[in-house]
Amino acid sequence: MTTSTIILIVAVVVIALLIVAAIAWFARNKRTQQHRVEAGDIRNKAAEQSHKVGQREALAEETAAKARAAQAEADAKAAHATGLQHQAQMRHSDAATARDEVNQEYDRANKIDPDTQYDDTTQTGPDNRESTRDESTRGQQGPPAMPRAR
Repeated sequence: MTTSTIILIVAVVVIALLIVAAIAWFARNKRTQQHRVEAGDIRNKAAEQSHKVGQREALAEETAAKARAAQAEADAKAAHATGLQHQAQMRHSDAATARDEVNQEYDRANKIDPDTQYDDTTQTGPDNRESTRDESTRGQQGPPAMPRAR
């Protein structure tokens, strides 16, 4: 082989390598540009979804606030109901005490009433009171019959 042939072969190889390198460089640049465009599209879609997600988050927060308000209202109503139950128990207790006092007054009145026979061994309440008045008191009305507290 001659020197000119070797130089020609080396030149062809160098040119071929330059052409391959140029093609690879252009392909790489084109692929990089495509990746930039694709990344931009993904960012745009993400920005749209971010707005929708923000709306969903706001709706979730609003719903959570409503739930907290409803829970607070339910707790307040439960506390009010507990207070009313306690008040009702106290009133029942007071009423039972007052009923016992009234019954004791009836019993005391029966003890001192000369027209009523009173037996110390049996308690007669207003609901089972047996009056043994004589004929002179028959037209008079006795104490009202009130049920005893249980």
